[in-house]
Amino acid sequence: MELYELTIHAAAELLQKGEISAIELTEAQLRRIEQVQPQIKAYLHVAADSALKQATAADIRLAAARKGGEMAPPLTGIPLGIKDVLSLAGQPTTCGSRILEGYIPPYTATAVEKLAQAGAVFLGKTNTDEFAMGSSTENSAYFTTHNPWDLDRVPGGSSGGSAAAVAADMAIAALGTDTGGSVRQPAALCGVVGLKPTYGRVSRYGLVAFGSSLDQVGTLTKDVTDAALLLGAIAGYDPHDSTSLPQPVPDYRQALRPDLKGVRVGVPKEYFVEGMQPAVEKAVRAAVEQMVGMGAEACEVSLPHTEYALSVYYLIAPAEASANLARFDGIRYGPLADSGNMWENFRQTRGHGFGPEVKRRIMLGTYALSAGYYDAYYLKAGQVRTLIKQDFERALEEVDVIAVPTTPTTAFKIGERIDDPLAMYLGDIFTLSLNLAGMCGISLPCGFDEQNLPVGLQILGPALGEERILRVAYAYEQATSWHMRKPEL
Repeated sequence: MELYELTIHAAAELLQKGEISAIELTEAQLRRIEQVQPQIKAYLHVAADSALKQATAADIRLAAARKGGEMAPPLTGIPLGIKDVLSLAGQPTTCGSRILEGYIPPYTATAVEKLAQAGAVFLGKTNTDEFAMGSSTENSAYFTTHNPWDLDRVPGGSSGGSAAAVAADMAIAALGTDTGGSVRQPAALCGVVGLKPTYGRVSRYGLVAFGSSLDQVGTLTKDVTDAALLLGAIAGYDPHDSTSLPQPVPDYRQALRPDLKGVRVGVPKEYFVEGMQPAVEKAVRAAVEQMVGMGAEACEVSLPHTEYALSVYYLIAPAEASANLARFDGIRYGPLADSGNMWENFRQTRGHGFGPEVKRRIMLGTYALSAGYYDAYYLKAGQVRTLIKQDFERALEEVDVIAVPTTPTTAFKIGERIDDPLAMYLGDIFTLSLNLAGMCGISLPCGFDEQNLPVGLQILGPALGEERILRVAYAYEQATSWHMRKPEL
């Protein structure tokens, strides 16, 4: 096995024992990036020099721990990718947009800072749909990332760069963000594990905002054990984020057990809809049967307001985006059009700086918030959002977790949906309800379709129920071999 193929937990064991060095591991990752970046295009920026400096510091830390008979933190020396909507001091943070071209933040996002304190190595910033608005990474202003399983297909989005990097062994793991499924959907399409924590479980400080009541920093990893390790490192209260939850962080790895005896798994009928790809439904239903064979009990549950989730999301998210993106005017950072007139400068800067999808969502949101329409659209959407949240709460009183498909189809061809926004939005139909409810979910591989493209299984849990979903996901993963299959590059 090549060093770049290691998981976090396997690499950490070798690093702690001194059998490999952080420098060796980082150099292996950088060589791998150099080898496959032209095909995959997962990174917007590769920070080779700073990564090697961090690896050198990690080796010193590991050596000191061994000398003292102690263990360094498990992420010491682990090379990671960071989605380019998370601030990292001294490195470009463009959010996949021309309007932030050349912007280098003076501070680091809390989630990234926690990883730095844990001794992680940052390989660079991964590609994203512009301002995390998209489901395919085709909305990046720079280039489209390609799916490692089929280079003619999308990796999903908006964390497509992070998901593709992990699937192609261009990072041992990566951070992404999830506003309506942007961690779980690309994880499913790329055949990796994507974890969206409870809203407020991970600080949003330093995350460039899209939808402030929906955004959450999440993880993309090669297996469930790594998801538990990475979540444990980034979770926790942060006084810089007013929505951060003041709750203790458990040792998530302790929740990982290989059996499902006594676990009640809910299967909602609303998530198996007409138009789903048959291979997806077959793989997910087979996964539920597998869990039953491991001692779980499967029960049908109902989430009756699911049909309204797409409409609700595409009122609330664009409305919040409209407010959040008003700050991008070219005055403080990014390129500024200079026409000699202040208002014309604003118009030209935003007109040229934002891409078509971002403009579409700003206009949708501005309209929904405008006088005469606020009550009819935004206020009503907020009321239905409450009903969707209550659906989940009621269902999760009857069962421990809910099992559903992550996406209605496997990865689609690049360019296939770019001119059809509704078809693109429908790709998130199984993920965005969870963001509206503020609860947690994880996607992991559960099979492949006839074209050898991965299928994702989604395990959903209540607020602060990460231990539950990790336990179920881990038990299923250990009983199957889907996560061990690799794309041929």
